[in-house]
Amino acid sequence: MQQSSKSVCEQPVFTKLFETHAEAVRNFIYYKCGDLEQAEDVMQEAFIKLWHHCKKVLFEKAKGFLCTVANNLFLNQVAHKKVRLEYAKIPHSNKNVESPDFVMEEKEFLEILQKAIADLPTSQREVFLLNRIDKKTYSEIAEMLDISVKAVEKRMHNALKQLRKLVKNI
Repeated sequence: MQQSSKSVCEQPVFTKLFETHAEAVRNFIYYKCGDLEQAEDVMQEAFIKLWHHCKKVLFEKAKGFLCTVANNLFLNQVAHKKVRLEYAKIPHSNKNVESPDFVMEEKEFLEILQKAIADLPTSQREVFLLNRIDKKTYSEIAEMLDISVKAVEKRMHNALKQLRKLVKNI
């Protein structure tokens, strides 16, 4: 196997990648969300992740890495917004019957859960969010991702197993 001639970790190479791909990555997300500011933020975050993982990413694969990371960041934002919208739909009384401790513990749990979902491997997180947030069936997910239903089942099983482990430790 031949080593890539350009290292993504070299500042001039990284700068050239940014100059070459930043607009395309931003537009990729902009076309998904319609919010230029959000697309800019996601694009910048994707480049930060590229910089943090520069030793693992081949120069030739950098654009694909950026698009995948940007898409996952965007999907996480969408999932987070959906969770907030669903929570907002729940009728809340003006009287808070829960103790402040309960409210704080619930908030901490939700933060831990969101981080755990974000920390899932990309393939598991994507299947989990498509099923649990977007309410897609396994066959719809399989078709969207161009994988078998069995692969979707396996990814979901592994995601749930990892999330259950986390919940047990709390």
